Amino acid sequence: MSRSDRLFRLLQAMRVMPAPITAARLAEETGVSLRSLYRDIDSLRAAGARIEGERGYGYRLIEDYALPPQTFDRTEIEAIALGLAEVRHMGDPALAKAAAAVLAKISATLPDDGEQQLFHAISRVYRPDARFAPAAELDLIRQACWREEALAIHYVDKSGATSERTIYPLAIVYADRTLTVLSWCCLRQDFRMFAPNRITRLAQTGQSFRPQRAALLRTYLAQLEARSGSSAPERTVDSISDSPRLRRPQIRPEPS
Repeated sequence: MSRSDRLFRLLQAMRVMPAPITAARLAEETGVSLRSLYRDIDSLRAAGARIEGERGYGYRLIEDYALPPQTFDRTEIEAIALGLAEVRHMGDPALAKAAAAVLAKISATLPDDGEQQLFHAISRVYRPDARFAPAAELDLIRQACWREEALAIHYVDKSGATSERTIYPLAIVYADRTLTVLSWCCLRQDFRMFAPNRITRLAQTGQSFRPQRAALLRTYLAQLEARSGSSAPERTVDSISDSPRLRRPQIRPEPS
């Protein structure tokens, strides 16, 4: 690991971990020896980071030289806090970790009164449980969306029927109490909303769908706009025939 990467990792750990943080915990988190950690803390201080603490007592990042000062009014601070708290309670571990990191970065750039307002707003957010059941493969699905890579999945629908499919994952969709993956299903030649917790096996194919992605999204959004003004009753996936003449692209509001 390069020195710059090591210093960045140390800064990020100090932003996120509750202070004071012992040198032993920081060394474990960043994967360096205590001797290297002390040198890195001295390097950050020399570069302009305000770090309180001494060996044996623990450390606290007071001011982060890597981030410019931010000015938010009370309403903006509350909006940031509520939004990030909502993300942290979604039940998506990767997003929860990212939200905590964003919160730590913003907090490090606020003046003392702004930081107090931020944590006061956070303390008013309470959810007894996560909005969505955790899905083991959600982070792999997210990576496939970013890389525009097809996935091979084994899927179990609501009736218990199983199927093997290749899908083009377009987006992870967070509704009020429902988490789905908007995809183009190569088996059905149609758009489908898959529930991640019904995907029992998932494999990367290495096949890129980048040339088709923009066209698929345009088609989906056009159909969504067209259906928004339609009074026709919604049909669930389980009620759709697999007949080839019915395989024109349609939007399915429920997981297939």
